[in-house]
Amino acid sequence: MSRLICLFFLLQVTAGATETLDKGDEGDLDDFFKRCPPQRCSSGGPEIRYPLRLESSPPTCGATGLVLSCSDGRTILPMPSLPPSLPLSVVDIKYSIGFLTVRLNEPFWSSCLLQNMSLLDFSSPSFGIYSEIEFILVNCSSRISFTGGSSNSSIAGPISCFSGATDFVYAVNSYAYMDILPTYCVMISGGRWIPNSLSDVFDMTSMIDSFILKREIGFGWDKIGIASQCVDCEFSGGRCGFSEARNQSFCYKTGHRSNAKLIIGTSVGGASIIILAAILFFYIHKKADIEEEIQLKIENFLATYQNTKPTRYSYSEIKKITNRFKHKLGQGGFGSVYKGELPNGIPVAVKIIEIEKGEGEEFINEVATIGRIHHVNVVRLLGFCSEGTMRALIYEFMPNESLEKFIFSQESNRFHEQLSMEKLQQIAIGIAQGIEYLHQGCDQRILHFDIKPHNILLDHSFIPKISDFGLAKLCSRDQSIITMTAARGTMGYIAPEIYSRNFGTVSYKSDVYSFGMLLMEMVSGRKNVDPSIEDQSAVYFPEWVYERLIRGQDLDLVMEITGEEENIAKKLIVVALRCIQWSPMDRPTMSRVVQMLLGEFTGLEIPPKPFVSSNLENVVPNNIV
Repeated sequence: MSRLICLFFLLQVTAGATETLDKGDEGDLDDFFKRCPPQRCSSGGPEIRYPLRLESSPPTCGATGLVLSCSDGRTILPMPSLPPSLPLSVVDIKYSIGFLTVRLNEPFWSSCLLQNMSLLDFSSPSFGIYSEIEFILVNCSSRISFTGGSSNSSIAGPISCFSGATDFVYAVNSYAYMDILPTYCVMISGGRWIPNSLSDVFDMTSMIDSFILKREIGFGWDKIGIASQCVDCEFSGGRCGFSEARNQSFCYKTGHRSNAKLIIGTSVGGASIIILAAILFFYIHKKADIEEEIQLKIENFLATYQNTKPTRYSYSEIKKITNRFKHKLGQGGFGSVYKGELPNGIPVAVKIIEIEKGEGEEFINEVATIGRIHHVNVVRLLGFCSEGTMRALIYEFMPNESLEKFIFSQESNRFHEQLSMEKLQQIAIGIAQGIEYLHQGCDQRILHFDIKPHNILLDHSFIPKISDFGLAKLCSRDQSIITMTAARGTMGYIAPEIYSRNFGTVSYKSDVYSFGMLLMEMVSGRKNVDPSIEDQSAVYFPEWVYERLIRGQDLDLVMEITGEEENIAKKLIVVALRCIQWSPMDRPTMSRVVQMLLGEFTGLEIPPKPFVSSNLENVVPNNIV
């Protein structure tokens, strides 16, 4: 019964959202549309109307900053960050969502759009990329064949301008599990972003096809103030305009001048509402059954959770702690994180878990693992909430946020002043000691499986804290092999044995590999695979720096370092190289890693080359940037 009441309320709100223009305002309406009629740059071009305008139109014909121009019959979106030789041609405008489809026409743009795209800046004060998704490029020795002939929405390709007779390059969603890839595929480039030209589609195949074949990008305009009101107006079927007399926008709906249109619209709308209500009812009913199953699973876990538990809070208490979710700190793979304050004044970070993404497993993992841990280098879980469909985890607040924001910061001064090579070494030692504790210091061994800069938090003194145990696994301390049904982790940090058993068995050594990749990025100040570097032999930093160590050359790092700091950097790199050995058996334990980090560089030998390819240029097509 309560579900039906909710549906009825929702439909009433939807029906009541319509607004009309008073007849007394029709003078303003007529005057505006005479001064600012819809325009086009050509007969087949998109219609340009308020809140957008052409450069040749009066300023009051459009909202501030939302200006387009005409060039040789083409509608152009001005982009100050791009050179004039790279025009953005607008081919479609959706006023109801504030969305422009832009085409990158030849010969102005490269025939292979993915080439050098990472070096371009699509930004302006009023327009920006509507949505985008991060992906990596993989090179496969043969075409990928999917089970049963069906495709995978996380993989797109092969990309013709990068592929050859024996090399097939695919784009893979960075958030996809590595086990979807065959063992004959090798990552060749990461950290790339592709803009989405489809406002409501987010699978890799559709996005790559739209970008490469149609050569289209989706842009949105700044939706604040008048521009936001106009999007709402157009979405509800109205036309937006501007009243100079009132100095405000208005929403004109044709229905108030035509009863016939109003009746037809009401009839069609009524039928649509009935169909929508039926769909919503069955969806909510099914969703409720799933939620009840998840809640039962979590409550059974909490009932048997006998260790010293963090405090359990109600949902109303969570709202008070976060001031009704006012201050959002960031977004993670399983939900959003908000800043809050406990009743005793202690600042906290509150992670709200979206159950559709984790089905309760991520919540149980975090409480079961981090709830029993007390270590200076592991973030402390202070409380949690499990009430109905609400899942929340309360952590100690880290004012310096994540390590990722410092080591990949574009502000080199911030990097140099706050994270010197000595400070980076201290942070590395802290992280290593935290992982060592997870592997050896608890009753059960805890394998994290997602060690990366984003999951390393820094307190006010830059002491590192390992966080995000949603992918962690518990096992006995004498268990050397872990069974996994699916790959876990983030591409670029995942040990090779996790996505292919040909490289060895999954164990605590998988965390060692991830730490090694993290350590490389800490020293270099850039992603291990960096598509923005012009010298393709230097794209994969671990291999590039290995060659320089062997030859006794300078490291040529992002930050300027002294002779003493270079010895620290070399030590960190050698330790990292030992950690990322291809075979798990060749990697050290975290206890040995801590010893090496605390020792001197002179006592360390450079390990064997830990890479499949001795020359990246043999694997990466020359035109991939």
